[in-house]
This record gives sequence, C-alpha cells and structure tokens, in this order.
Amino acid sequence: MDNSTTNSTQITGVDDALKPVTGEEKSWGWFGIFNVWANDVQSLFGYTLVASLFISFGVSGWTAFAALVLSGLFVMYMVNMSGAAGEKYGIPYPVFARASMGTAGSKLPAILRAIVAVFWYGVQVYFASTALALLINAVTGASGGAEMMGLTTVGWISFLIVWAIHIFVFWQGMGWVEKFLNFAGPFVYAVMIALLVVLWVKSDGQLLSSAQTIFANPEGTWGTEFTGFVAIFGTMVAYFAAVMINFSDFSRYAKDKSAMTKGNFWGLPFNMILFSALALLTTAGAAVVYGESIINPTEIVEKADSVILSIIAALTFLAATMGINLVANFIPAVNGIANLSPTTISFRKAGLITSAFALVIGGLWVSVISQIGIGSFVNTLGAMMAPLFGILVVDYYIVRKQNLNVADLYNMDGGEYHYGNGWHDNALIAFAIAAVFSIATVWVPLLGNLAGYAWIIGAVLGGVIYHFRCKAA
Repeated sequence: MDNSTTNSTQITGVDDALKPVTGEEKSWGWFGIFNVWANDVQSLFGYTLVASLFISFGVSGWTAFAALVLSGLFVMYMVNMSGAAGEKYGIPYPVFARASMGTAGSKLPAILRAIVAVFWYGVQVYFASTALALLINAVTGASGGAEMMGLTTVGWISFLIVWAIHIFVFWQGMGWVEKFLNFAGPFVYAVMIALLVVLWVKSDGQLLSSAQTIFANPEGTWGTEFTGFVAIFGTMVAYFAAVMINFSDFSRYAKDKSAMTKGNFWGLPFNMILFSALALLTTAGAAVVYGESIINPTEIVEKADSVILSIIAALTFLAATMGINLVANFIPAVNGIANLSPTTISFRKAGLITSAFALVIGGLWVSVISQIGIGSFVNTLGAMMAPLFGILVVDYYIVRKQNLNVADLYNMDGGEYHYGNGWHDNALIAFAIAAVFSIATVWVPLLGNLAGYAWIIGAVLGGVIYHFRCKAA
C-alpha cells in the first residue's frame, strides 16, 4: 500500500525527530545534499584514512586515486537507492527499517547504527580537537602538559571545547545544521590548496616532479597494484557503510528526487576526485619536503611554521570535521537512540546521551582503538553494517515494489510491519548469517583474500538470504 500522503500531524505519540518530514520542512535543494557529502568526505579523519591507505598498500598514486574515485561513484549509486524512501515518504532510517525488520526488530539495526555513529562521533571530536589544539598553540604558544589516556592537558581542553560546541550547534535544530554545513564545506579546499602551495615553495618548485616518483611506484607489479586497488576501494566503501544505510535521515529533507540525485552526483564523485587528488598530492609533497610520511594535515601545518596558516587551517579543519560529525554520526545516533523509546526519548535528550558517550570514546580512540589499525577497524564496521543495507534495499525494491504504508510504520502494536511479535525472523536470520561471514573475511586469515570485498559480500549475502526466505514464506 502506497501511503505517501500521510501527514506528520496524523502521527502521534512519537518525538518530532522520528515523524515524517512534509511540506516546507522538505527544504534542502541539491546544494544542501552536496554539502552533506562535502563535509562527509573532507574531514581530518577522511584525509588521514586516504593518506594511510596510499602509504600502507604501497600502490602508485594513480592506482590509489582510481580506487578512491570509483568508490565515490559506487557509494553514489548505493545512497540513491537507500535514500529514495526517505525522499518519497519523509521518514528517517529507524522508521524505514521497520518495514524489513519489524516494528520492534528495527531497534536492532537502529541501535547498531547508533553505536557505530556514537563511536565515530567520539573519534571525530578527537580529530577536530587536534585542529583546535593547533590553533591554541599558534595563538598562545602553549602546548603539551600532563598526559592522560593519550591526550595532553591542551589536548583535553581542546577536546572538551569541541565537544561543547557540537552540543550548541545541534541544540539549535536542523536549520542550523544545514547552515553550518553550507559554511564549512567549501573552505577546506582553500586551506588544502594553500598547504600545497606552501609545500611547493618549500620544495623550490620541485614538488610535482619529485612527487611523480612517489606516485609512480616503479617497484609495483600488476598483481600488487590490483590487490591494493581492491583493498583501498573496499575500505573506502566500508568507510561510507553507515551513511549508505541511513541516508534517508538526510534525503527526507530534500525538496524532491532530482535534488537528492543531483546533490549525490556532485557531492560524491566530484568531492572524491578533488579531495583525493589534494590529499594524495599533499601527502606526497610532505614526504618530499620533510622526508617522512605524514598522514595528519595538522602535523604538516605545524611543520610549515606559519602562524597565519596555522590559525586559518585550524579553524577550517575544525569546522569541516564538525560538519562530518553532524552529518554522518550525530544525527544518526540521535535518531537511533530516540527510536529505542519514541515516547520518552526526545531529540535533545538523545543528543545529550550521544555526547556523554563521546567523552569516553574520544579518549579510548587515542589510548586503545587507534592501535588496531585504521583499515582493519573501518572494514570491520563496514562488514557488520553491510547485511542491513542488502536487506533494506531488497525489501523496499523487490518485496514491496517501493510502496510503504506510513501509518503502519508508526503502529507499534499491530499492522503489516508488526509480524506477529514485532520482529521479522527472515531479516534477523539473514543479518546474522551474512554479518558473521562478512566480518570473518576481515579477521580470518583463510578468508583474507576476500577482505577487500567484505562490504559487498555482506550486502549481497544479506539481501539474497532475505529474499529467498521471504519467497519461501
């Protein structure tokens, strides 16, 4: 049943964060969607991930660049699929998931997505705080101090300030979030280009010619280049895995389908091309000028020894990293937590819960989790989330033919999505089997050759098992 005209005022007993977005609330044009991806791509962690993958797999710069761009195109097609229901019906991901998982069962993927989002939220707060620490050092000369859980005194002060700023921005509502994203998105490119110019000057104009040697990777073979290509592609897809699942949290604000698809086209491939090129060139340039591989741009800015560049870069990286946090982590975490008890947990209360966990996670990132390795960690999270994407897409496009009964999505006591007890067994079984196998490809040595395909394996396996169980029912 297609019930796309259901008005949000007809939905009672839930917080506004989970109600359908309708009318004037659907105000995001293509540029708003574009800036979702601009902020998602160009964070400090995103730069660090791109640089670390380039260095870790020892491939040529062109191979790394091709893998990054192809991953952007792939993710674009995936979010066009997962975001369609959000744009059409104005519903957030936790509500959309009820169609495939059940009215009660949807709490499982929503809370898994929230856990991942809360974790990344804490990690990104930490990375944003390194930019603020750079600013404090540039302005006051203060640095270091006593160390606790991997952070110095200045580091912890910076972390707490950034944490508080996040709370302030989200407290103002989604209108402020959109304005913040539109402001933060474009400025990162200006700073990265300025950083590249500084490296060019310091290399006496020899940056490109010297970097070409690093990009060429003469020791690489066809086999090592292909293996590295697959690994980088797979890791970048896994990096976007969570946003691919819950993109309806943002597409629900799009004015129409054209705004969503146009924003995704310019926001993903275009940003991946420009950001990846700048990140790879800056990484290669730093290796030329300073003789070492540096994967955090704030460290390159510090070595550049320019107070003005340090101040501008710190403010820009701070804004950009906060942007991705609001897009990819904070809003999904808030919606997922609110979905646990729609009648008692409000948008703001869920935001405070998210922020409280982030305080702990930021410290854990530095002291414990970062030691695991960025690539393996990102791939594990992606492998866990992948089956949920496959189940969601198969249910919406194949089982339901893109038709949802919105009123029943909000009926927690009955209706076609209640499945007798609120849980859809077909979806739970498909998720369990697919998740175990896809995560095993990352950590079981015998399946190591499949690690680069972990997300694809998980998504396809989850969708196929779910489809066959639904047909057999």
